[in-house]
Formats: sequence, structure tokens, C-alpha cells
Amino acid sequence: MRSATERFIEYVKFDTGSDSSKECFPSTPGQKVFAAHLAEEMRSIGVSDVVMDETYGYVYGKIPATPGMEDKKVVALLAHMDTSEEASGKDVKPRLVEYKGGAIELNDEGDSLNPKTYPELNSYVGKTLIVTDGHTLLGADDKAGVAEIMTMAETLLNDASIAHGPISIAFTPDEETGRGVDYISLEKLGADYGYTVDGGGIGELEYENFNAASASIVIHGISIHPGDSKNKMVNASRVAMELDSKIPDSMRPETTEKYEGFFHLDSFEGSVEKAELYYIIRDHDRGLLEEKKKLLVNAVNELRARYGDGVCDLEIKDQYYNMREIIEPDYMFLIDYAKAAYEAEGVAPIIKPIRGGTDGARLSFMGLPCPNICTGGRNYHGRFEYCCSEDMETISRILVRLISAF
Repeated sequence: MRSATERFIEYVKFDTGSDSSKECFPSTPGQKVFAAHLAEEMRSIGVSDVVMDETYGYVYGKIPATPGMEDKKVVALLAHMDTSEEASGKDVKPRLVEYKGGAIELNDEGDSLNPKTYPELNSYVGKTLIVTDGHTLLGADDKAGVAEIMTMAETLLNDASIAHGPISIAFTPDEETGRGVDYISLEKLGADYGYTVDGGGIGELEYENFNAASASIVIHGISIHPGDSKNKMVNASRVAMELDSKIPDSMRPETTEKYEGFFHLDSFEGSVEKAELYYIIRDHDRGLLEEKKKLLVNAVNELRARYGDGVCDLEIKDQYYNMREIIEPDYMFLIDYAKAAYEAEGVAPIIKPIRGGTDGARLSFMGLPCPNICTGGRNYHGRFEYCCSEDMETISRILVRLISAF
């Protein structure tokens, strides 16, 4: 039987970075290559009813209930196959480090993981860390989750003494673009409840996430030769800067934490004639999200009053909502089961809000209550990402205990 670590080392070598600029789904071809690999591996370890959606790249599979457990509720475990486009996921070179403390040198160019910058490293002394060479992300978000689910599956399929109900597995594309469950088939999944395995450090357990919206803004300027531009030119880039200045510094990602929401200027392109800004807007409280959206609308209206109605186009779209609205009233037993599984493996549960979102948030509103389990990774979406080998193996065992609770 293969360990989660062995699987993970293999999986991160697949280039599955998503691309939010693409309209196709999945947004990059490497995701379907990885999906086909996972489908074949699932068949090889004995997972039943394995299906790869040839159009969209989803992978589905089943683990039948053990005798006498057939009438139990169906529980789904899900993880996403794509990695963030914020850093390259091509030619990932994972390396195992027996961590003894201090800085971990990643390459000869001076990139290092240093506890002075990342103090949580101090809690990993004596453990094995999987790191990058400092040139790419690692891919623990969410290939660690994929590896842990696969290892759980193989454990159950090889040990008939572990009683459990029917289990459904799904691996999804394009979670990082926010479109991960756009084309998922809940009929193929066939589950009553679910868990995404897509969290951070060991112990994290989450049933709250941001309410999310996006804002696309186009500024239309007027270009005139700068030597003859007085009272004529409207510099779109400068108007865009003026717009951004209307957002309080206290509402930026770099100044917020815990339950505090923010505006994040994710991209900006500009010239005199035209400027384009793209924001993501986040808040755990839906009412506060609406206030933030109103703040942006008011800022745009101020620009229109100053420069003319046609100076600015604004489009705001809701993206996903806080799954707490679904979980807390009727499904807190999902959290209780998870806490018990953590504690049985000697892991203290850390219940905290996700400062982001998961496929589970949207699935919860689609009728599949779906909180989130940790994976053991840190520093996602960047070159200083790392994952703990021992924690990955523990999480695989947590999943076995969790799935046996239903």
C-alpha cells in the first residue's frame, strides 16, 4: 500500500495550474491529464464505478458499504486537482527535509524558509517537511487532499475489518478559478453529506467561509497631447488610482484577519485612454458584504459626478456565500463527527473561519452540506509553500475514522 506522501510526491509533478482568463472548462489541459491518471489509479486499487467526465474532467468513484452498513447515509469526500495560477506549477521539484530547526535553504539564489518570517515552522521541528526548490509552488492546495483521500480509499479497500457506510469520491477541476462545481453532477456523486479535504495546517476544521463577490471596473479616459491637455485630458489610469484611494486602508487584505473582510485589487491595467481594475470583495457577514459593494458603487458614482457618466463602467457579481448559513442550523453533527475523528488521532481540532472559499461552500448551497477538513499544507499559492509528511499520514487516518462514524 502506498502512503499519502508517496502519492503526493507523484501528483505534484503534474502541471495542473488553472487559468482564470480562459473561458473553457477545465481552463487548462493538464487538469484532464491528471484526472485520467487518478481515474486509472482508482480502478487499480479497487474503487468502484469510476467515471471520468471526458468533457469537464471531473472524476467520480464509489466505495461500497461493508456488509450490514448498506443503509447508512452516503458520505462524499472531495478535493480539487488544479493549483493556483498565482505561482507556476510547472516542473515542481519536491524535496523531503528532516526539519531540525532554523532556515531551510531552497536554492542557490538565496530563497529560504525561515522561522523568522514563518514562525509556525518552529512547531515542525523533528518532522519531515516537503518543500519546493523556491521556483514554483508545491501544490499541496489541493494535491495533499487528493493524496489523503486516495490513501484513505486504499486503506478501507484493503481492510475489511473497518466498518463503514457507502462512500463517494470526487476530484474537481478549476476550484481556484471559483468555477470548481459549475458542472459537477450531484446525481453521479450520489451523496447525502460531504467534506472537502482542502484546508491548511493539521487540526484546522472549518464550516465558515467568506461571502464573496467580484467587481470589474473599466475607466474610459480622453487622450490629448500632454502639451495641450489642460481641461481636456481625462487620464484613465489616474482616475483608476483615485478610485482605489477611496477604499479605506483598513479594508485591504494586508491589514485584515480573522472575521474582517476586505477589498483586494487583484489586477490593474491602464493607459490614458483606458484602465481596467478587478477586485474581489470578501466578508463573512453577508450584510457587511453588501455594505462593501455599496461603498464601491458610491465611489464609482463620485467619479461619474466629477468626470461624466460615461467615465466608468462597473459590474459586480456574487460568487459564493458563507456555508455557515447551511451547516449551523441543521448539520453541526458533521462538525462533531470530524472533531471526534481528530481527537481519536491525537489532534486538537482548531475550528476557524476560512479566509477564502472552497467547493464545499457552493456545494452546501446546492444541497450537499460540505464542511472542510485540513490537509497539512502551509503557505499556499506561492513559492514558499510546504507540507508536513507525518501530518498527511495522520489526516489519512482521520478520514478513515471520520468515514466510519456515519
